[in-house]
Amino acid sequence: MKFIKRIKFILKFWKFLPFLKDYFLSPEVSAGKKLFPVAAGLLYILLPLDLVPDFLSIFGFTDDIVITSFVLQKMVKMAPESLKKKYKVLEE
Repeated sequence: MKFIKRIKFILKFWKFLPFLKDYFLSPEVSAGKKLFPVAAGLLYILLPLDLVPDFLSIFGFTDDIVITSFVLQKMVKMAPESLKKKYKVLEE
């Protein structure tokens, strides 16, 4: 069931961009909560470990999608209530 939720979440990614901007510019979000997605992204880029190699067509990008959606979902959970209310569509 989580996999289906993540797929729906990814399909709505374009709606996520304004949330990202507000998340990183909001004084309500602590520095530690802002550091988590940046650190996770850098770690994933710097460590070339893939569960499924990218050269295997569509299946190669599956782990990239799963990790990206995991980080984005954690950001939504860590966001202050004011951002969650403003971007209610992201939690569906």
